[in-house]
Amino acid sequence: MLAPDAPDDATSLINRLGRAARDAAAQLALAPSEQKNRALREAARALRTKQDVILEANARDLDEAADLSPALRDRLLLNAARIEAMARGLVTVAGLPDPIGTVLAEWTRPNGLHIQRVRVPLGVIGIIYESRPNVTADAGALCIKAGNAAILRGGSDSFHSSRVIAACLVEGLVAAGLPAASIQLVPTTDRAAVGAMLSSPQWIDVIVPRGGKSLIERVQRESRVPVFAHLEGINHVYVDAAADLDKARAIAMNAKLRRVSVCGAMETLLVDHAVADTHLLPILQDLLDAGCEVRGDATVVAADARVRAASEQDWSTEYLDAILSVRVVDGIDEAIRHVNHYGSHHTDAIVTEDESAAAEFLARVDSGIVLVNASTQFADGGEFGMGAEIGISTGKLHARGPVGAEQLTSYKYLVRGNGQVRP
Repeated sequence: MLAPDAPDDATSLINRLGRAARDAAAQLALAPSEQKNRALREAARALRTKQDVILEANARDLDEAADLSPALRDRLLLNAARIEAMARGLVTVAGLPDPIGTVLAEWTRPNGLHIQRVRVPLGVIGIIYESRPNVTADAGALCIKAGNAAILRGGSDSFHSSRVIAACLVEGLVAAGLPAASIQLVPTTDRAAVGAMLSSPQWIDVIVPRGGKSLIERVQRESRVPVFAHLEGINHVYVDAAADLDKARAIAMNAKLRRVSVCGAMETLLVDHAVADTHLLPILQDLLDAGCEVRGDATVVAADARVRAASEQDWSTEYLDAILSVRVVDGIDEAIRHVNHYGSHHTDAIVTEDESAAAEFLARVDSGIVLVNASTQFADGGEFGMGAEIGISTGKLHARGPVGAEQLTSYKYLVRGNGQVRP
């Protein structure tokens, strides 16, 4: 493996990785379920046995990224609990049904042709991500499960951590008799490698970017390869006129402050004016007392002296920090208009005891994930029972919402005849 910033031409590097990935993908596509599952279980074992090595590499990453914000350092940080969570995620993915070979539909035509639509791997997945080294394990595991090879380009901030984690995945592959090139980490921090990946449709079938807005915009602008992506997680919680106060307080606190750096964190709270007198101040006090900065409209500013006035830009900002914009709205229609206008179609929630209001919110909010009476921080493939996820797709083609193993597949038609010719 090359050292960071090794003097290797980026195009030549990606060509070399791509050829190896294509060969590996052809073998993975035919691998039996138990062989893929063994690779994942062995990789989980390697993560656990090499915990100290991973933590040492992560400490090096943290030392070299001293200028990161607290939220981004939290994304980068690994500890024993997070490494164990990665290992459990691999085991969970191993225990999921194998999507490959699933017959999605079948029928027989009047002429006797029998047709099946069968799930197959996509081929080679390119994953480009920043900061979070756990993506290395999650992305690699899902690609293996779905019979895809993966080329992983982690961020420079997490280079050392990701390199050790990727080596654990390769150890699992080799132990199971699968090609080591099924999972390859781009061995350089040179940004030219990203451009080379985006220009390589001959090797890569899908690009999955996971990171900040500038990365996602660059990938969507430059890529000659199809992209699964979301720009931002500008997520909302709407406290409806029929909301239970205790639920609203608990959900708002968790949605914002459980982990402010994740893409499922709430960035805007909307409160129906009908319950502003009873619900707004208790929720604000909870958040403010916990150290969250609140930026609000005139009604919100008047409710607590600690609230700052919100600007127009605040309604369309993904803070990824302990900052929240809050607005009082004139009923569910205005709430839905606000969400659909300012939101990023990622994850939005309503708190209500009114079934008709819940049904209206579910039907009209145009987001990949819409929740009723639950925190937006459940926007996670693991919480959905997928074991892990590569990211949350806010697009509408092929995959939407959490991208798990099933979403990393396509299908083909198998047609069986008995000598039929078309008239």
